[in-house]
Amino acid sequence: MAGKTAGKASVKKEAKKKGTLIIVESPAKAKTIEHYLGTGFTVKASMGHLIDLPKSRIAINVDDGFQPEYITVRGRAKLLKELQKDAKNSSSVLLASDNDREGEAIAWHLNNALKEKTEAPIQRIVFNEITPVAIQEAVKNPREIDEAKVNAQKARRVLDRLVGYNLSPLLWKKVKNGLSAGRVQSVALRLICEREKEVEEFIPEEYWSLDAEFSKGKNKFSAQLVQYRGEKPELKDERSVNSIIQEIQNSTCTVLDIKESEKTVRPKPPFTTSKLQQAAANRLGFTSRKTMQIAQHLYEGIQIGTTRVGLITYMRTDSVRISQTAIDDVRSWIGEMYPDDLPAEKIEYAVGKSAQDAHEAIRPTYVKYTPDSVKEYLTREEFRLYSIIWERFVSSQMSNAKSKTTSVDIQAGDALFRVSSSKLSHKGFYNVIKTLSSKEEVTGSLPSLKAGEVLSSGTFYPEQHFTQGPARYTDASMVKTLEEKGIGRPSTYAPIISVLLDRYYVTRNNKQLVPTMLGKIICRILVESFPEVINEQFTSEVENDLDKVEQNSLVWNSMIADFFGPFKERVEDVMERQESLKGSLDEPTDEVCEKCGKPMVKKLGRFGYFLACSGFPECHNTKSVPLAKCPRKGCDGHIVARKTKGRGKEFYGCTNYPECTFISHFKPIDVYCPKCGWFLVEKYDKKNGSYKSCINPDCDYLHSADEAVAAEAAGAFALANQADKAAKEPQK
Repeated sequence: MAGKTAGKASVKKEAKKKGTLIIVESPAKAKTIEHYLGTGFTVKASMGHLIDLPKSRIAINVDDGFQPEYITVRGRAKLLKELQKDAKNSSSVLLASDNDREGEAIAWHLNNALKEKTEAPIQRIVFNEITPVAIQEAVKNPREIDEAKVNAQKARRVLDRLVGYNLSPLLWKKVKNGLSAGRVQSVALRLICEREKEVEEFIPEEYWSLDAEFSKGKNKFSAQLVQYRGEKPELKDERSVNSIIQEIQNSTCTVLDIKESEKTVRPKPPFTTSKLQQAAANRLGFTSRKTMQIAQHLYEGIQIGTTRVGLITYMRTDSVRISQTAIDDVRSWIGEMYPDDLPAEKIEYAVGKSAQDAHEAIRPTYVKYTPDSVKEYLTREEFRLYSIIWERFVSSQMSNAKSKTTSVDIQAGDALFRVSSSKLSHKGFYNVIKTLSSKEEVTGSLPSLKAGEVLSSGTFYPEQHFTQGPARYTDASMVKTLEEKGIGRPSTYAPIISVLLDRYYVTRNNKQLVPTMLGKIICRILVESFPEVINEQFTSEVENDLDKVEQNSLVWNSMIADFFGPFKERVEDVMERQESLKGSLDEPTDEVCEKCGKPMVKKLGRFGYFLACSGFPECHNTKSVPLAKCPRKGCDGHIVARKTKGRGKEFYGCTNYPECTFISHFKPIDVYCPKCGWFLVEKYDKKNGSYKSCINPDCDYLHSADEAVAAEAAGAFALANQADKAAKEPQK
């Protein structure tokens, strides 16, 4: 009996030794895949790149065809040795990193590191979804590593290293130590800075609109003035509006025309990476980074009861292609749940010219896992993101929606007013869009009207407006612009924005991307010195060349050689000729160092401006830049930026803390309230957008962005009055 037990143990040990080792990138993915494959397979995670370029030096051999000098990533040697040991004890090895350039490079490096330690065959497998069928199919069909795809990743890595490691020392010498610049991020920074310049230079212009109330019996509704004396009205000021009101207020109001039209609304294609990031930003308020992190969780696997399920397909894609299996799945579900909205044939969407068609669009792996059916297993944020992915995919294969619009023209003297009402006549694909609001289903409500019918007129509602300038970039609009201009790829959109934020070249304010002073300075130097590199055309051409490398139609290091020679010459020229800005960014202040008595200097640091003692290095005293005088009565302190412990969330408090406990969660602006003299802050909400408000809780001064210009003038006037009053008071 003991012999039999020992024999079984030996067989198990041998089976384990001769099993297949699969290496993926993350532990979560490994856990899901191992659950699907069962015995005979061991799944381990590489945790991303194990072998890469060192951070401490450029590590590119320019004289040897730009060959990179790879090393084992610091802190990863132990993991690599464990994987080598596992490979040695396996009968075969399957490299299952992500199906993109980075994933192919990870597999290539692992292959080179493992083949030295094992005689087992090493092959590559790829899949676009983590489901039992997809994983088992991939295991049955291994392939060799795609060298062309590896070369495309190598070319991008080398090019970015050459640009970054040449531009960064230039910034250290001419601006400030510790700065860095990247090829793609610098172009994105340029776009943000150029937009900010447009915002700053925009001058709002006043205009007015005029609505009038009409009624038929007890039914009242409003219509807007669209024509006056046969032309579009130009209502530049209140006087022009009032003159029209005076002329038409006693006129007979007649229904001039009624038009009805039907509009067909087509469903949108399933999500690509950029479209998912845009939708998540606009509808859910997610940053691009947050969207991709949550999508990664959904892709790698969620525990649904006793089963672990990869809920969505691979989330880095620019294709809208859908597999036939997925089409059959969704059409079967629609046919069962909404048979009247199942088209006779599947709906196909055009794939963009520059799209990498290796992946499908982002979709749920199984349509049967409706958002409501898996809600209890997901976090709130996972549920919200999964919902819009599921809805977008299922709706993309449903029939069109239809809406009916009724437009009514009402004549009042020489004025023509118009009102429209619309409602969905056929919901179609909207049946699965749970976020569809009642406002979208029915817009406006009108009584039954006939042409020639006389209506009663009521109150006129003139309203002042100011033209709105160009909007700052948000995560959504930045990603949209990057995609349209061919800057970056689906895998890089979120990192581009994150890097700019992490370096403090850009801040996020009310979801808007705003360049810092440091970002503006760096952008100006780079654009003026390297206009042929820091531009969207060059960046787009690089992406096209990388595609050619991946297609084996361009040699990777010849692409680098064509670029590097002229670029290096330009760097050396700028290094010699560019005037240094070091020191010129410092501003003298009236502040006195409380430690040594020397004057404080306003300096530009890694995280913006701060005050430092001019006695450095003897005195190391630093403090925050005052943003406004403390409004508390009797307090002579100033409001400065502070950060909470733990999460580091910014708030604004008095320098006399703890004696003065005044705090604000809104950043002060250099404008003062015309009513009470306290400072104003900029707030934001969906209804009003950006607007300025008094920080005084007892003051009701509040206005929207439309009134910003007038407010600044009024605030400056109030501040001047305060200064005059203070100057006239006798000194105590």
